[in-house]
Amino acid sequence: MLAFLFPGQGAQTDGFLHRLPERDVVQRTLQEASDVLGIDTLTLDTAEALRSTVAVQIGLTVAGVAHARALVDAGLTPEISAGLSVGAYAAAVACGAIEFADALRMVRKRAELMEAAYPSGYGLAAISGLSEHEAGQLAARQTDDGGQPVYVGNVNAPRQIVMAGADAALDAFMERALAAGARKVTRLAVSVPSHCELLAQATDELVAYARDVPFKTPHGIYVDNRGGRPLYHADAIRDDLATNMRYTVRWFDALTVMQEMGARVLIEAPPGQVLTDIARDNFPDTSALAASTFSFDNLIATARRRLEQS
Repeated sequence: MLAFLFPGQGAQTDGFLHRLPERDVVQRTLQEASDVLGIDTLTLDTAEALRSTVAVQIGLTVAGVAHARALVDAGLTPEISAGLSVGAYAAAVACGAIEFADALRMVRKRAELMEAAYPSGYGLAAISGLSEHEAGQLAARQTDDGGQPVYVGNVNAPRQIVMAGADAALDAFMERALAAGARKVTRLAVSVPSHCELLAQATDELVAYARDVPFKTPHGIYVDNRGGRPLYHADAIRDDLATNMRYTVRWFDALTVMQEMGARVLIEAPPGQVLTDIARDNFPDTSALAASTFSFDNLIATARRRLEQS
């Protein structure tokens, strides 16, 4: 089985929209996004633009959908689609649960709500070498000691955890994590405290907005963020997209479910590579391909060969 993976915020790099495959379907997708949003989509990937949560989340959605369409146009249609955080929107488009135009508008609303709630002073930090339980205990200890709270935002792998919170709280937690045996701590290129209770009010507003967004039964399998499980109904996918910024992303659970369902070739949309690395580290029998590391023609040939071998 073939699965498409779509990265979340933090994967963005300067110029990533300009490095998409030179295919007619990609150009049509970029133009469609520009028409829907009333902007030139290709202005969203400059260093200056990428300081905006809104630009980043829209840009990643456009890149994911454009690349997925190019793959389908070349004969590679996914049986499973999943995305980390905002990447879930491109996944929902890829499996037919929501139209691209509606996904773009919902992503813009989501990002605007997140940015308005926390315009500065907050973010995410990746912790390697600690389990979710260990990270949670350290977070509780920090609060018990009178420090600012931090929250488990992502469980990307058994010992790769992302924490959310205020800058000072994250700085203090990273020191605690290193002292507790973490191998590496890294601040991510994200300026909002995603996937925690700090975004409860913003989530409520997005849920209200999403009630009027049309969703359909997907023609492929959509694997969600919040529970790491397949969803088959329009309302369930709407709920996952509208609420995922408030809840912990259980990406490793999602990846495990994909393996159990028979996904043996995974293609990660540009500009991401982290999801590919996680899959390779934890599921060595799976063929994980980061599109950003291949020419498009080479990616197609490699994916077809791996599918034949699986």
